[in-house]
Amino acid sequence: MIIWTEADRFSVMADFYEVTLGLAPATKRAGHIAFAHGDFRLTIGVHDAIAGRAEDPLRIMVNLAVSDIDTTFRRLRNLGVAVIRPPELESWGGRIATLSDPDGNTVQLLQLR
Repeated sequence: MIIWTEADRFSVMADFYEVTLGLAPATKRAGHIAFAHGDFRLTIGVHDAIAGRAEDPLRIMVNLAVSDIDTTFRRLRNLGVAVIRPPELESWGGRIATLSDPDGNTVQLLQLR
C-alpha cells in the first residue's frame, strides 16, 4: 500500500507512521519511507499531483494488528493522535479503534480475539 502526500507534508506523515505509530522503516530516502509490519508493507511517498489533506478520509484505511489495543490506544491518544472512535468490541469478537493520520487518512487498530 502506498499513501501519497505532498512534499511539504512528507516529514509529518513519515514521523507519524515511524515515531508515533512505532513502525520500523524497511527503507528510507528523501521523499520515500517504507515500513514492514508483519507481512504488510506500507509506503509513504511524495507525489507532485497531491496537495493538502485527504478529501475522503475513508478512501484509504490502514489496519494495524496490535496485541494490546487499550495500551496502544491510550499511548496514541496521549500523543495527540486524532481519535475517530475509541476501542470497541466488534460482532466478530475482535476489537477496533479508529484514528486519523496527519493527512486525514483513517488508521484502525485491530486486536483479534
